[in-house]
Amino acid sequence: MPERKLFAHELEKRLDELLLLALRQRSAAQPAALLEALPRQIQERVLHWAGVAAQTSDDLGWLLASLAAAQAAGLGVRLDDWARAGLDAYDRGGLAAARTALTGFAATDCAPAAHSVAFAAVEGRLSRFLQALDGRPLKLAAGEAAWTDTETLWLPQRLDLAGDAAGNRSLYKAMAALLWAQTRYGSFALDPEPELELWPDRERGLGWFALFEAMRLEACIALELPGLAMEITGLRGPWPAGLKEAAARLAQPDATVADSLACMAAQRLAGAGATPAFSHVTGMDPVAARRLRAARIRRETATLRRALNVLRALDAKAGGRTGNPDYPLLAADGEVQLADPQADLVVLPPDARAAAKSLLQDLGEIPPEALHAAGPGAWQPVAGAEADEAAAAGTTRPDAFYDEWDYRRAAWRRDWCHLYEVEAPAGDHEWVDEVRRRHAHLIRSIRRRFEALRGEDKPQRRQLDGEEIDLDAQVDARADRKSGAEPSPRLFIHRRRVERSLAVMFMVDMSGSTKGWVNDAERESLVLLCEAIEALGDSYAIYGFSGWTRTHCDIYRIKHFADRYDAATRRRIAGIEARDYTRMGVAVRHLSGLLARQNTRHKLLVTLSDGRPDDYGDEYRGRYGIEDTRRALLEAREKGIRSYCVTIDRHGADYLPQLYGPAHYSVIDDAKKLPQKIAEIYRRLTA
Repeated sequence: MPERKLFAHELEKRLDELLLLALRQRSAAQPAALLEALPRQIQERVLHWAGVAAQTSDDLGWLLASLAAAQAAGLGVRLDDWARAGLDAYDRGGLAAARTALTGFAATDCAPAAHSVAFAAVEGRLSRFLQALDGRPLKLAAGEAAWTDTETLWLPQRLDLAGDAAGNRSLYKAMAALLWAQTRYGSFALDPEPELELWPDRERGLGWFALFEAMRLEACIALELPGLAMEITGLRGPWPAGLKEAAARLAQPDATVADSLACMAAQRLAGAGATPAFSHVTGMDPVAARRLRAARIRRETATLRRALNVLRALDAKAGGRTGNPDYPLLAADGEVQLADPQADLVVLPPDARAAAKSLLQDLGEIPPEALHAAGPGAWQPVAGAEADEAAAAGTTRPDAFYDEWDYRRAAWRRDWCHLYEVEAPAGDHEWVDEVRRRHAHLIRSIRRRFEALRGEDKPQRRQLDGEEIDLDAQVDARADRKSGAEPSPRLFIHRRRVERSLAVMFMVDMSGSTKGWVNDAERESLVLLCEAIEALGDSYAIYGFSGWTRTHCDIYRIKHFADRYDAATRRRIAGIEARDYTRMGVAVRHLSGLLARQNTRHKLLVTLSDGRPDDYGDEYRGRYGIEDTRRALLEAREKGIRSYCVTIDRHGADYLPQLYGPAHYSVIDDAKKLPQKIAEIYRRLTA
């Protein structure tokens, strides 16, 4: 039996509790009276969103409740989308922007058909689909129309163009695939502006350009992904009869964006009208796309150029000179050329390798004029030098922006966290020497166990031949002979060498709560770990994290994967100190991204912490921070990264199973035991 509707006085009481209206000398009588006439389900949805908004701002909660009371009946099933639009606008521009978004949404959008599909419902699946298509991560975001600036794919908030929900989901997939194809197959390699200037109506010209590019890109997709191309063809149906010649030209394997521009010019000369309507054809903004693409190419070119010159400068045979046959990337005239990209990428550092892959994808090849040698003399790599110089100059531009998951909205808060990555300050080298002396016996013991682990062979029993006799198999064979049965010839043990292919990221909590003996225990643990892992030869990195609100999330680089465990690294370990708060989700996203770039079969993210996710203010505390961190760990798992947490929080068992799973954490009741325990935990995790 359906629940009865809430009466006005009940609604007024609920709104007062959610928005603290009595303290603000406001009355909920009017919105409560409007809500009284609505079904109970809609009443509860309005109250839910008013409460969600109030946790961000009391004024926002009041605004949403007031507008929803008057407009909820007309919004229907779009009430959730309407509320999220207002919350997102508030995140970007404050209360005035939220009011504009809420009123504008209600004025321009009508209730959709029952088979419509919201972007939020397909975002996760589309994100994984694009990750499978593309080596470079592309962001997904909801907008008014479908287009891309080559870094973000914008898709409509909701689709109801197909006849059923499955068709609308397929339409989202087709749009995303074509936008990806624009970044992959050179839609922005040529500037269409000279041709667009000849059109009397620029928007009409852009529409024809987008249509012809859709024809060409669909043919490109068909060559590599025929199944996806068939799905797109099924959605669009046949091309118009008047465009069959252009479609045939653009379907040629050697067709480029220049052919699309030529077809566009021919259409203009023929007196083109409006473009035919195809639901999957996306819009284009060449100006914005080319600007961002050029900036990214410059950035990645600089990264690759510096890496290539480091390789040349550090090569003893080259002696800093060009023409070294071991590094064919450097031509005799000092220009950098990418003759065999797939062979050359393996010798590059991870950041430069990622940049090279992105450049290859953008350009198909790297033109020689794009890259130049750094000039005479060896370029000295100083990790984070540019960021440190920018900080010294007083700039506050973050190194990266990260989305954050808001479980109350069931949606992302876009570019919400501002991340700064800096090199950790150096500490007293004598402290590390003292730790190594004090724990010398323990270090020797751990190293012996780890060295045995490195040389460990995996026995394969009951083999036809091998280095050892399998006694169990011999006993079974003797019993078979006595009983008259045919004995098995598999009587040997073959030992197979276990090759380790592992990269480990240690994520160290540097929040203020670690001050004192917890901080000392973390540092001692890292010293023991580094001493032991050096015996194994595993690739590992150490980063600290802390921060103060979403606008200043700090990552401290203690040891990168490419760094050696030398005196400088030991001083940075000694310099680890307690700082601010524990906004963990953004740290997991950033560090798992660094870890995912490592070319190893196995990847492990280990967190050393003394407590649950936390930050200044009440918003991130409690379930919000736990849900955001849980979502970040799930994203890491999708990248093939295993996660484990070692905590000194005695209450860790209350929330760690939800974050890491029931068998992926250890709670140590005494911080003094951490240095002795951590090495054994690592051995168990990587055996």
